[in-house]
Amino acid sequence: MTDSPSIKPSHRLWRWRQIPLPTWRGWLLILLVAVPLLVVGCRQLHPFLAVTDSKPGGLLIVEGWAPDEAYKAAIQEYQTHEYTAFCITGGPIDAGAPLAEYHTYAERGMAIALALGLQSNVVRAVPAPRVRADRTYVSAVSLKRWLDLQPTPATRINVLTEGPHARRSRLLFQQALGNSIEVGVISVPALDYDPARWWRTSAGVRNVIGELLGYFYAKFLFSGA
Repeated sequence: MTDSPSIKPSHRLWRWRQIPLPTWRGWLLILLVAVPLLVVGCRQLHPFLAVTDSKPGGLLIVEGWAPDEAYKAAIQEYQTHEYTAFCITGGPIDAGAPLAEYHTYAERGMAIALALGLQSNVVRAVPAPRVRADRTYVSAVSLKRWLDLQPTPATRINVLTEGPHARRSRLLFQQALGNSIEVGVISVPALDYDPARWWRTSAGVRNVIGELLGYFYAKFLFSGA
């Protein structure tokens, strides 16, 4: 029987411990369990984040940074259901950017909506101030301040956004608006990667993993203003 190696204590900073390690059969079993779980997790992650839980009626809210395809879907949604207004949120566009002439994403979105056929009397731009972080939440707070000035209190909104940003958007809008307003969400698929195989492209990995981290931050660490 071989004795364990002796290690001389150095001011009691070290101590010897024996730990079990898997054999090759053990590693094989771990792989046989872990790989299917990883595959299932990858397939379920995007649907979890890109949630659609629509609450038609009330106000339709579009996040201003969304691409043109999202606005087309938003207009179809607006024309299919009865909404009281079509609102677009978003903060400033950086100076020098191709779309900087619109000043804010809310104004840019309003121009897109009008160009796609909506009447000016139903479209409302609700710009947000410039911030370095938590832009979605600040946009939601700006919307709440705008709603507080309206003659008729809002009781329901539907937020339309792109891809896996949806779950975080609904969470932050609900936090900003409070429980007196019911918040629904509609996720429009992103066009730069396949949602069913998002892990096969760099755009999909950046988007999904980034939104997963952002959602957990918003859910467990972010406390609002």
